[in-house]
Amino acid sequence: WLPGYPMWLDDAPGAVIWDDVGAKRLFAALRDNSPSVDGPEIDAFRAAARDAGVEIVIGINERDGNTLYNNMLFIDRNGDTASHRKLVPTYTERLVWGRGDGSTLATVQAPWGVLGGLICWEHWMPLARAAMHAKHEVVHVAQWPWVKEMHMIASRHYAFEGRCFVLASGSLLTRGDVLEGLDALGSEYAAAREVLDGLPGDDDRLLLRAGSAAIGPDGSILAGPDYDTAETVYADLDLGTIADELMTLDTDGHYSRPDVFSLTVDTAPHRGVVFGED
Repeated sequence: WLPGYPMWLDDAPGAVIWDDVGAKRLFAALRDNSPSVDGPEIDAFRAAARDAGVEIVIGINERDGNTLYNNMLFIDRNGDTASHRKLVPTYTERLVWGRGDGSTLATVQAPWGVLGGLICWEHWMPLARAAMHAKHEVVHVAQWPWVKEMHMIASRHYAFEGRCFVLASGSLLTRGDVLEGLDALGSEYAAAREVLDGLPGDDDRLLLRAGSAAIGPDGSILAGPDYDTAETVYADLDLGTIADELMTLDTDGHYSRPDVFSLTVDTAPHRGVVFGED
């Protein structure tokens, strides 16, 4: 299993206490079980994409060195990968995730067009949206912990503004799921269990309520959203409707004013230490 969204940051009262043993063990559990992009866990997804001839987009807690990143991982049907790391972890997320940079504003060229995505509150970063619209996405994955009302509004707005299809992805998670997942790791993280015991409610309480949906380039909902159930959302996308909607709005073309506004995107990776060649 891959670790999911660290929901305890929002709901467990002791999760953000400075130098707390349980909070530190929770982070250790997340870090110890998070994959690297070139690890064997991701190799299994690469093989699945090749076998099925599909593109896969999946959110992971990526471990790079000693730091974790909220990573949206793209795997094309050849098994090649591209990564997008969330540019700014939101609020308490900064306790567990580092910041991404412009080198990971990733897209994948699929046979049917450009596949891209952003993570959660990045959909309220106007310049990030503008950068992605300039990549001319056909399908955009909007990755959320769960697709609550404002998240759906942002996803529909992105589809309308970018004239693309948006797949809004949300998770379903109960309090019992969180506890069961930690307990499966053994007694090594006992102190972390004490923090998670502080999650309010019974084990059936939903911490994440799903809400996945498919949205058209006019902002209309094509499938979903399904809340509070573990359902898979399917939709057939008529790609020809993108051209229909571009007649009135193309934010990277006839509806832009490059003589008034411009955006420069730094796509270089930024590392704290760089070793030069001899």
